[in-house]
Parts: sequence; C-alpha cells; structure tokens
Amino acid sequence: WSDWKDRRLWVTVTPIVLVTFPAAVQYFLWERFRQPWGATLCVLALLFGEWVNRYFNFWGWTYFPVNFVFPAILTPGAILLDTVLLLSGSYLFTAIIGAMGWGLIFYPGNWPIIAPLHVPVEYNGMLMSIADIQGYNYVRTGTPEYIRMVEKGTLRTFG
Repeated sequence: WSDWKDRRLWVTVTPIVLVTFPAAVQYFLWERFRQPWGATLCVLALLFGEWVNRYFNFWGWTYFPVNFVFPAILTPGAILLDTVLLLSGSYLFTAIIGAMGWGLIFYPGNWPIIAPLHVPVEYNGMLMSIADIQGYNYVRTGTPEYIRMVEKGTLRTFG
C-alpha cells in the first residue's frame, strides 16, 4: 500500500527476501551461457507478474485504484547486481558488493514513485500526506475492525 511503503519493514525485508531468486537465475545464466543479465530478466518477469496480479485482483475484482497498490521497483538493484557480476566475474565479489548495492539502491530506486504521495496537504484541519488521505478513503479490510494507523508528528496513533 502506498501509505506504508516508506516504513522500516518494507525497506529492510523486501530486498533481503527478494535477492535470492534473481541471484539463482543470474547464476544459471552466467554458468551455462555467460550472459550477465539473469537478475534483470528475473526482476522484469516478476514485475510483469506483479502488474498482472495488481490489475486483475485489485482492479478487476474490487475496483481498487491500481496507482495505490503499485509493486516495488527492483530493476535498479538488478542492473547493479548484473553489472557487478559482469565486471568482476566473481560470485563472491558479486555476493558481497552486488548484494550490498542491491539492498542500498532499493529505497532510492523507489523514491520517484513514492515522492508524489508524500506531498503535504490540509485535510479537515490536519496536515497529512496524500498517502494518508488515500488510506482514509480506501480502508484496508485486513486491519482489525477497520482501524488505521495515522502519524501526527512522531506519534503513531489509531484514527
């Protein structure tokens, strides 16, 4: 969801969990064919599948706006991972430096998509972001009793 994509969990867990499958595809294509674009191919296929999933499940079934539930962009990290393998030719160097670059470029790679959603606006006398207003207007049913986390300053509360 676009109103929690800047939290600590999304930034840390997503790159750690998602580096394994691109690394496996990268290993296969490098070992068999000496092609240095395995991670990028894997991430682009995942991104295509995610967009199909978001379109049919969120828009097709529930008419939830697709621009609220966009998938994370992993392409800059995959290109960086493939570039490190191409330049070094070493799995160890790619695992250390490339995976570190994969994790570090993840959040800045998603900034252009997230930034417009963090524009401050006044909503019913409160200063909120557009992402928070989206969370009010399109309530997630997965939260207990339809409650919603709202931040005011550094204090998190239920709204």
